[in-house]
Amino acid sequence: MALPSDALLADVLPLLGLDERYASAHLLIHPGNGLPSGLPVNALACGSVAAAGLSGIALRGGPQVVVDPRQVSVAFRNDQLSSINGTPVVGFAPLSGFFAAKDGWVRTHANYDHHRVRLLEALGLPESATRDDLAEAVGGMRAKAVEDKVTAAGGVAVRVRPADEWSRSRPGRAASKLPLIGRVQVSESGPKEAPYRPKVLDLTRVIAGPVATATLGYLGADVLRVDSPHLPEPEDQYTLVSGEKRSTLLDLTRAVDRRAFDELLAEADVLVTGYRPGALDDLALSPDALAKSHPSLVVATLSAWGAEGPWGDRRGFDSIVQAASGIALHESPDGERPGVLPAQVLDHATGYLLAAGILSALRARALTGGTWRVSTALAATAHWLLSASGPDEEPAHLVEEPEAYQDVVRGHSGLVVSSKPSFSRGEQTSFSRLGGAFGADEPRWEDSV
Repeated sequence: MALPSDALLADVLPLLGLDERYASAHLLIHPGNGLPSGLPVNALACGSVAAAGLSGIALRGGPQVVVDPRQVSVAFRNDQLSSINGTPVVGFAPLSGFFAAKDGWVRTHANYDHHRVRLLEALGLPESATRDDLAEAVGGMRAKAVEDKVTAAGGVAVRVRPADEWSRSRPGRAASKLPLIGRVQVSESGPKEAPYRPKVLDLTRVIAGPVATATLGYLGADVLRVDSPHLPEPEDQYTLVSGEKRSTLLDLTRAVDRRAFDELLAEADVLVTGYRPGALDDLALSPDALAKSHPSLVVATLSAWGAEGPWGDRRGFDSIVQAASGIALHESPDGERPGVLPAQVLDHATGYLLAAGILSALRARALTGGTWRVSTALAATAHWLLSASGPDEEPAHLVEEPEAYQDVVRGHSGLVVSSKPSFSRGEQTSFSRLGGAFGADEPRWEDSV
């Protein structure tokens, strides 16, 4: 059975405390499909975007949410279509990608320099190793051995698996039990009225988390991203996800920076983290610790594999989850070589679902009070995509002229061409802030600047 573009909403609306009648009154999804795939990628993409928009209206009111699949396609493919000063943004580093092993395929992720270093060290390769060198090394090993060695070294690599094998595995079974949006009340406190501009601390990187926080900013939140000065972000990567947020650098192991962070946290409505489960526990930033120290705070977490299960503490990215879960082989161009989805759909969709859950938790906090935890995982989104009953019902075509769905702004790095927001609300069709400098802002809320 083919799936309509709003198919995901039937599964998500109850998780957000909304229903189909509400969606019908406040949502318009245009026909179309700009994400060709044998899986219901368009339904996932448009549905996740619609969920975020609807959840924003439920919290704050506002005009109807309009979702155009062509705009969604360009937004989800932003890393492929954007440019800075006329130069296309580089999506993947040379050592990231598929490599043939003795008995199958491996997918690596080495966009961050520390992951590249660990990958090379794990396989006994020099710092100067090229993609051909890596291909030769992987080609002499079994795929599982590559996965195990690189993972043990703190790098990122995974054996490419078929979907049926993944679904029978322990991490696959754990992923199948994850909700698309986890939203639970973890402690009690009195109702707290939803502020006009919720204050959001953003401790996320890459795509999924930044998409969530950019969406919150687009819907009116004051978003401040906080990064460690010891973990630099590629400038191109930050620019693409800088919409509606400011950026500051704080070393939370230094007393003066920790005091500044704690002052921010004391006023925050939402804390969003995108690090591996447990990675922030030593900084007293675990969800349980925050529930005790900051009643009424909405704590949102995003991970690759979910907090539970045997892979809960593993590093992971969209491309890695595609490879492990069976999506890469499903999208194979020839039945042998692994393929990819037309965009990093798991990242984007999971980010919009996280934003929807956060907005829903803020609404629940205003109605009933409490400290709320919201969670999403790339593996849960992948499970929905693989378990859905059929492909998209709309014929798919990539957008041939993306310029109509992009903004051109003068940013810190120069002339930035980047996607408009994935949905519109009345006359609001663009980001009011885009292309700011990474780490250039003071650690203050905007109404205090």
